[in-house]
Amino acid sequence: MVALKDISTIDAPRIDLGLPAGARVIVAMSGGVDSSVTAALCKLSGYDVVGVTLQLYDHGVAIQKKGACCAGQDIQDARRVSEAMGFPHYVLDYESRFTEAVMDDFADTYLMGATPIPCVRCNEQVKFKDLLETARDLGGAAMATGHYIRRVEGPDGPELRRAYDAGKDQSYFLFSTTKEQLDYLRFPLGDMPKDEVRRIASELGLVVADKPDSQDICFVPEGKYASVVERLRPGAATPGEIVHVDGTVMGRHPGVIHYTVGQRRGLGVATGDPLYVVRLDAEKGQVIVGPREALLIKRIGLKEVTWLGDGTGEEAAQSGMPLAVKVRSTRPPTPAHLVWDEGWAVELTDPEEGVAPGQACVFYSADDAHDRILGGGWIANTQSALT
Repeated sequence: MVALKDISTIDAPRIDLGLPAGARVIVAMSGGVDSSVTAALCKLSGYDVVGVTLQLYDHGVAIQKKGACCAGQDIQDARRVSEAMGFPHYVLDYESRFTEAVMDDFADTYLMGATPIPCVRCNEQVKFKDLLETARDLGGAAMATGHYIRRVEGPDGPELRRAYDAGKDQSYFLFSTTKEQLDYLRFPLGDMPKDEVRRIASELGLVVADKPDSQDICFVPEGKYASVVERLRPGAATPGEIVHVDGTVMGRHPGVIHYTVGQRRGLGVATGDPLYVVRLDAEKGQVIVGPREALLIKRIGLKEVTWLGDGTGEEAAQSGMPLAVKVRSTRPPTPAHLVWDEGWAVELTDPEEGVAPGQACVFYSADDAHDRILGGGWIANTQSALT
């Protein structure tokens, strides 16, 4: 490990967070390489760094798995990085808040027949809400995180932009960041490729330099989300019918929590042609299946919308503003326009498959680069392209 007196010789960029020299910066440290390098860069650049790690859950509530964030080993790794770089580090117990805002929401959303994104809820309800307030209480002039996204000063204040490293861009998961939060947040890694981040960690001798990135949902072991839902809500999942879009009852299922929109395998029913889960009706306890073309969606109704664009979002929607949207984190932005019809909606230029309630619809600028994030909302309902 590099001694503290030697860090000034390290080949690492000095970053400008738009703050006075020596200003206190609270760094959210998950124990991974990204947040560790974020903290290190802030320290090397002359800021008064305070590292904060959240303890989000214990082994009794959720099954810990290798590669998860905010686990026991991660807390130790964050502490060791802080000691090596010479800044204080605190561990805050956010377990009850995480359980209520993220895990309970995860279980209840599945039981309602929707597909949640707990990582967004964690950013929205815990990291960028409760932790941000704690950062202010600690005297921080700003809070920095290791997210791959860019904060750019625009003519009307800070704007959220996609990361330089397109393969690591996390804009889909940060759409609900508010303008007020963005004013306080900093993302030092937004202009850097991942390889450079690991090189800096190695140069500094950080224990996390070769640590694998966290994968999937931190409290869901091996992607077995249904088992977590059953653990959090024992007995809540009830069997029901598998129904074809033409109304034909095709079989039975053990509970809607075992299915997601777009699913093809493991349906337990068969015809001559492939069948897909088209939608879930939790109230009736039905899994509705149909041919692939039945997955095509042309209109998306939204709720809990956050607007980061210019002017007001209602004005943008009422004017039918053109933009691009992502309805899955792994898909590229696709052309669309906003609609206001007693609430927010999006009309897709080309229908999309597998648009699921509970997921996010994230707004991007309509230019060719789709670089600026204009906000987004949670998918409340969808309208088929076949109607």
